[in-house]
Amino acid sequence: MTDPSFPIERMKTRPQFLAAAKAPSCARGAVVLQARDRADDSPVVRVGFTATKKVGGSVIRNRAKRRMREAARMLIPVLARPGYDYVFIARGGAPTRPWDRLLDDVKSALLSLAADSDTPARAPARAPSPTVRAGA
Repeated sequence: MTDPSFPIERMKTRPQFLAAAKAPSCARGAVVLQARDRADDSPVVRVGFTATKKVGGSVIRNRAKRRMREAARMLIPVLARPGYDYVFIARGGAPTRPWDRLLDDVKSALLSLAADSDTPARAPARAPSPTVRAGA
């Protein structure tokens, strides 16, 4: 597709994945997508991929990750937000899902997380107001 206006890097270390695991996530079809705003003023987008043994043996997991990498290569430059970390987690159907449906899953998850990040954060819960006692 087009060259993004921001650099894209791969996530490789466990702490990066653990930080993204605490961020909002969106499950769509054969993919779960986690998106974390790093809030570090860096425009770099980092992307990671994972598949658990529930998906299948190593050959099946690698196929699922290859398919997610290709979907990310096509969609991240268009739909990602600079300064975010994205983790793609394969679910059971990722290795065999029709390509068009897998792309739709990834696209709708990216759009959903982008829409969620556009909404203002909830106002923090206020502390209960102190009660005024009569005669105190």
